[in-house]
Amino acid sequence: MASSIQPFLDDATQRMDKAVEHFALEIRGIRTGRANPGLIENLRVDYYGTKTPLNQMAVINVPEPRQLVVKPYDVSALKDIERAVQMADLGMNPVSDGKTLRITIPPLSEEQRKKLAARVRTMSEEAKVALRNVRRDMIKHVETAQADKKHVPVLTEDDAKTAKDKVQDVLKLHEKKVDDAVAAKSKEIMEV
Repeated sequence: MASSIQPFLDDATQRMDKAVEHFALEIRGIRTGRANPGLIENLRVDYYGTKTPLNQMAVINVPEPRQLVVKPYDVSALKDIERAVQMADLGMNPVSDGKTLRITIPPLSEEQRKKLAARVRTMSEEAKVALRNVRRDMIKHVETAQADKKHVPVLTEDDAKTAKDKVQDVLKLHEKKVDDAVAAKSKEIMEV
């Protein structure tokens, strides 16, 4: 019985893991008032006509809590990197010394902190919608497999109900992961 529903559960878990991972990457780029390479590492820099992620063009270090240092592998790309940071409208002004780029992270006001925390919550709702869409798809697959008498192994009505219940359990587990990530990020944002 359990082996007949396991492929559905494995697929649901894998797809939900990807949705949670994507959400975690998205919120990593949200400012917290502290320097974090995630703020700029995925910025696209126009490098010889190709939009290239910054983390593939340079080393990003955090020498101080409110400062990032970007050291490009190719010094000739420094101006392009500086332009990309300015164009990203992150509220940060890069300063170039000819070889590296220093970016000071300004402190966030209370109003900005509240807006960022609200943005994280909005993003979490989008992630939860993605998780629920996976659940819906899996339930549809289970119902199709149950109705299809040629499906091997045959899914009985009890197997289908068990599969639906377990997919719901997988959903709840992943929603908790999203909620935990939101709580941690909100706490980080609200720290002064």
